[in-house]
Amino acid sequence: MSTFNELVTTRYSVRRFNSIPVEEDKVHSLLELARIAPTAHNLQPQRIKVLSTPEELEMVDECTPCRQGAQLVFLVCYEQGAAWERPFDGQHSGWVDASIITTYLMLGAQDLGLGSCWVMYFDPEKTTRLFELKEGVVPVAFLPVGYAAEGSVPGPRHTERVSIEELLL
Repeated sequence: MSTFNELVTTRYSVRRFNSIPVEEDKVHSLLELARIAPTAHNLQPQRIKVLSTPEELEMVDECTPCRQGAQLVFLVCYEQGAAWERPFDGQHSGWVDASIITTYLMLGAQDLGLGSCWVMYFDPEKTTRLFELKEGVVPVAFLPVGYAAEGSVPGPRHTERVSIEELLL
């Protein structure tokens, strides 16, 4: 098992996957991480579709060009009615909760020797329709996961970071 610092410094967005399917035990391990990830007031509004059949992957391709050949894609969503609402302004936690889950999935994939790429470039209405998401379920991200293709490297901007001084307000 990797240390946390190794995980976050070696992980990169994989944009080319090979055709080897992800083993079921690894899929289960990732889903367990998503299940135990923190959410606001522990209300757990996250909802995930595991997409791996040829038909499902074809539908992913209809929603986004960013699957990059992955044989496994998580569609991370949240259920609006299940998310916590901040009492001061009614802002709900669904986007944040789903983002935490997606981060756990990405780091868990890295720890298991898999690559991933957070994809927010998709049509949410088409995604909702094609995957028959029930009313109130909001898609947040597609997360292609799999074994990186030979020669896969981080993108050219991967190591560009603002300084700590720029980061601070």
